[in-house]
Amino acid sequence: MTPGQRLACCGLAAVLLLVLGAGGGAWLAACHYRPLLDAANTNLVSAQLARNSLEALAVEQGRKLGELVQAGGLRERTAAQALAKATQEAQPDYAAANQLLRGRIGGDPAQAAAAIIDQELGL
Repeated sequence: MTPGQRLACCGLAAVLLLVLGAGGGAWLAACHYRPLLDAANTNLVSAQLARNSLEALAVEQGRKLGELVQAGGLRERTAAQALAKATQEAQPDYAAANQLLRGRIGGDPAQAAAAIIDQELGL
């Protein structure tokens, strides 16, 4: 065998050993990491399902919050209208009460109020 053939044979043997080593290393790595990758993929799927569920709940919560805000605004407007109506309906009563006070004391509402307070306190 000539030195060139020997060198080529050694080179081929080295390449064959490198290829076998790389293939064996890849196979060992796949055997080691496949269960870890499967577990990670399972966790990923469960995390995605949980995220989708939370997103749906957040959307529903936002919609319900909007409905509550609208209902609160409606109650506020209804209460304001009821207050305005009650104030308007009570005006004749207030006028009659003021007329009574003025007629009883002599016209000055401050004196009338002071006299009623003094009477209530027994002074």
